[in-house]
Amino acid sequence: MENLHPGFLVGLLVFLLLCSAFFSSSETGMLSLNRYRLRHQAKEGHRGAKRAIDLLSRPDRLLGTILVGNNFVNILASSIATVLAMQLWGEAGIAIATIGLTILLLIFGEITPKTLAALRPEAIAYPVSLPLSLLQKVLYPLVAMLGWISNGMLRLIGVDPSKKGTDSLSTEELRSVVRESGSDLPMNRQSMLLGILDLERVTVDDIMIPRNEVAGIDLEDDLEVIVGQLRTTPHTRLPVFHKDINQIEGIVHMRQIARLLSHDQLTKESLLQACNEPYFVPENTPLSTQLLNFQKQKRRIGIVVDEYGDVLGIVTLEDILEEIVGEFSNQDALRSPDIHPQDDGTLVIDGAAYLREINRALGWQLPCDGPKTLNGLITEALEQIPDSGICLQIGLYRLEILQAADNRVKSVRAWVAEGSQATPADER
Repeated sequence: MENLHPGFLVGLLVFLLLCSAFFSSSETGMLSLNRYRLRHQAKEGHRGAKRAIDLLSRPDRLLGTILVGNNFVNILASSIATVLAMQLWGEAGIAIATIGLTILLLIFGEITPKTLAALRPEAIAYPVSLPLSLLQKVLYPLVAMLGWISNGMLRLIGVDPSKKGTDSLSTEELRSVVRESGSDLPMNRQSMLLGILDLERVTVDDIMIPRNEVAGIDLEDDLEVIVGQLRTTPHTRLPVFHKDINQIEGIVHMRQIARLLSHDQLTKESLLQACNEPYFVPENTPLSTQLLNFQKQKRRIGIVVDEYGDVLGIVTLEDILEEIVGEFSNQDALRSPDIHPQDDGTLVIDGAAYLREINRALGWQLPCDGPKTLNGLITEALEQIPDSGICLQIGLYRLEILQAADNRVKSVRAWVAEGSQATPADER
């Protein structure tokens, strides 16, 4: 090799630097690929993506091929650089070759190609997948032997190389992926996807209409009162009960009694005959489960009961869908928190307002893992039914009880405590 022309050695050294850059960028590009986008592109027939999936299915062989090639190239380049430097500078060329080649390999064989591959993994990985596949076949005997030795050493330290990590994502990881999708996914679609993911951790008692706000037909009322209620109700389905909703008889659909109403032929007996059997739902049922149950049972409304069988309220299919896509309409004003902004920057809020609705409307972070309403939160914090005029602070928020009656808080003045910053809650 000492007799080779310096020009030839320089050209060979440049070629080996390019080969080193190829192996370095291949390693970073292949390992930086987004596995989910890769699978999607492979399903659409992208050849480079299919080859990349095949290579990544055996990462030990892929890394073995790359490392064998890269080390061979770098060692050969080091030898050639030493010979070239000694031809030009004699014994001093050894030190010059060591320093110079180290700098060249770092810049052109490692840092630059790996940075480019990390920034553009698909642009690098797909083209190099073809030569890598060919090299893997050529070097298979050597790579297999080295892999067998390497796997044996891993087993000695208690690591099973046959066990691969899973690529599946948890719910929280999926939630992070959706939030970080940026401009690729419009905000309304992000909100819908997050709403679907949140169905697992929200239960029917979080979104139900409480029993004191349920509009229904009391069979103890006079027939004229019942008819007037049916003619003016904004609801499609109504519970029918005796005196109290705990004595529910069924659910009536307005379509089933429309003809009787139009001909003034409605009686309490015909109303009962038109009722469907009530469908009862346990209070702690996750919304994801209840959505499937509504589908299986062909129902659109359920009566929420506690562990003792007492009715707590009602939940509808529309309630669950609104958790995903947002409010359909403002038809049912009672279900929205009664929030009144004041001139001084404070807010007057109805004590019966749901904490989740307050957080959603104001971007607050009132705790929702216990009581469901503002009244319940204040009562739990004070451990008693408070009187008017009492002030307290929960987290970042100051609360002043304006009115308390009938054993509950009816209205509260609320504001963010001075020096605190409220950040949007992770609520839907």
